[in-house]
Amino acid sequence: MFKLQKTPMNKLVKVSHDRKIAGVCEGLGDYFNIDSTLVRIGFAIATIFWGTGIPIYIALALIMPNDYEV
Repeated sequence: MFKLQKTPMNKLVKVSHDRKIAGVCEGLGDYFNIDSTLVRIGFAIATIFWGTGIPIYIALALIMPNDYEV
């Protein structure tokens, strides 16, 4: 009848390619399948309007594993 195909799940990791500071935005972009520039703009907006962008970025940079460690 219907066959469910398993697709590989993305892992949330910091990437070592195309990174600007720590690779967090590129990792989030890869995970959610969106352009990393949009993620960077989101962090900038969060920093300008609410002041939460930089602390969240630092927390993610400390928590997220690197792509070569996985």
